[in-house]
Amino acid sequence: MSATSSTFNAADTAGASSSARPAGSAEAKNAVGAVAVARARLRTDLLIYVGVAALTLSAWWVSLQGWFTPWSRTGYWLGVAGGVAMLLLFTYPLRKRWRVTYNWGASKYWFVAHMVLGIMGPWLILLHSTFHIGSTNAAVALFSMVIVALSGVVGRFLYVRLHADLRGEKATLAGLRGAMGNQHQAADTRLQGMPGVLDALHAFERDTLDARPKQGARHLWRLFVLPIRRQRVAQQCKAEVKKLIKQGASGQKWSKTQALSRYRACCEQVDSYAMAVQRAAQFQTFERLFSMWHVAHVPFVWIMVLCAVFHVVAVHAY
Repeated sequence: MSATSSTFNAADTAGASSSARPAGSAEAKNAVGAVAVARARLRTDLLIYVGVAALTLSAWWVSLQGWFTPWSRTGYWLGVAGGVAMLLLFTYPLRKRWRVTYNWGASKYWFVAHMVLGIMGPWLILLHSTFHIGSTNAAVALFSMVIVALSGVVGRFLYVRLHADLRGEKATLAGLRGAMGNQHQAADTRLQGMPGVLDALHAFERDTLDARPKQGARHLWRLFVLPIRRQRVAQQCKAEVKKLIKQGASGQKWSKTQALSRYRACCEQVDSYAMAVQRAAQFQTFERLFSMWHVAHVPFVWIMVLCAVFHVVAVHAY
């Protein structure tokens, strides 16, 4: 039996055994479909960015129609609705800090509600303002709100890369390293007989985790260079897999369906392994960025709250 043929016999055995394996940690379970999860996350990110842009443009378009002013009845109640939505944003962080509220529903629903309010609240305020700035206080309140809203989008981007899911279960470096080790072993099993592919993947893991540039340069490299390098390595490995699959198909008389199924299984393993390495390498970078984001985000929140309170008092007093 040829080396390529034995590779896919072993791959089929590995696939069967993995289905019977008990579920592990959240990181380990997610590692198997790491690429699918990353693609779904990217689609969600893009949907949010497009949605925010569309809502902003819609508020701008409404302001051009002249249907109401900030001082009209409609404009006033839009401002009230936006202010209430912004106040309700605080229920999510308060829930995490008050022990009595821990069991008030699943955390993921609170987080989703927090994101929706964080988008709809500023949108209602933009509608209320009609993009016209009156007093200095109103200008500071509006711009601080815009900064907080944009900062919230950035915070959500970092949050989902530090947590296993929206339930609030935070990933750990040890868990991600363990998931990467599982992918290493799975690749050794499924891709045995493909030494070129395995050597390339092992070299990618070794070079990625052993790289020791300066602290700041390391974080930048992990954010911007590593994803590109992962894709390049994965593409090279898939090209080698494709070549070996063609050789196995001609030698073993596989049907087109069999060859395609085995090719996809190997490519999925290549992508899962490479993505597990990337997640483990980027974790500390995202953790550091999230900590820095929190330090910058909180002051703008309080500036926005104080200016909004002063603005409301001034509107009703005069």
